[in-house]
Amino acid sequence: MLLAGVTGATPWVWVPHPEVWLLVASLGGGYIWALRTLGPRLVPPGEPVATRGQKSAFFFGLAALWIGADWPMHELSEGFLYSAHMIQHMLFTFVAPPLLLLGAPKWMLRAILSPPRVMAAVRRLSKPFIALVLFNGLIALTHWPALVNASLRSEPLHLAVHTSLFGAALLMWTPVVGPLPELSRLSDPARLLYLFGQSILPTVPASFLTFAQRPIYSFYETVPRLWGLPVLTDQLLAGLIMKIGGGLLLWSIMAVVFFKWHARELSDKPDEVAWDDFEIELQASGLRK
Repeated sequence: MLLAGVTGATPWVWVPHPEVWLLVASLGGGYIWALRTLGPRLVPPGEPVATRGQKSAFFFGLAALWIGADWPMHELSEGFLYSAHMIQHMLFTFVAPPLLLLGAPKWMLRAILSPPRVMAAVRRLSKPFIALVLFNGLIALTHWPALVNASLRSEPLHLAVHTSLFGAALLMWTPVVGPLPELSRLSDPARLLYLFGQSILPTVPASFLTFAQRPIYSFYETVPRLWGLPVLTDQLLAGLIMKIGGGLLLWSIMAVVFFKWHARELSDKPDEVAWDDFEIELQASGLRK
């Protein structure tokens, strides 16, 4: 049985997803409420609670989540094309998480992570090696045929898979774009090496999809063939999207990191030390309570 809402022979009939609208509205409304209510209390007078760039990044990230979860991407990915399913996963792991992290000011993330156990767990799981292994381990697990076929027939399991991938992606991106100094933040050369490793690791599951001589996922053999696209061609496209599409995104970010690093190296100005970074060092040294 196909997932709820994906039962017709065409994905072009509009299907409402109120749960998606509620999630997006809650995240967007919560962000605006925090900027207007919490921010003025937690940010020193005269400083903006968030820059225009942060606000733009957050809402672009929210838009990526919306596009991936709502009609027609939901219908295409879960009832017709595995290649659309791969685009959905790219939005949930390589587009939305870094934008949402870039859009969250330091004070907001500290408020979210204020429970000591939450901060301790995030600090441990976002360490570069652990985050990289956790994320890519989940990528491999969520492409296991039995799990893919089962998740496409079970809404709760499918939601759990997407939630796990999104959470692991947030941890994976934290060493690259996370703003908090108390979490693992990599230097520019280390970021380049980290992102290079991330661009290489998905090659294995992508190769299985690209070079397979038979359909890997039996579920997609049972769905209507949109535009007459053969199931093996659809599977090939999914592998190419995973490898080439994901690689282009990562290499584009690597280019930005490299040129910013190069510009700083050429600049005569020393790196500025933010007060909150200095305060954390004082706390770590026991000089400030």
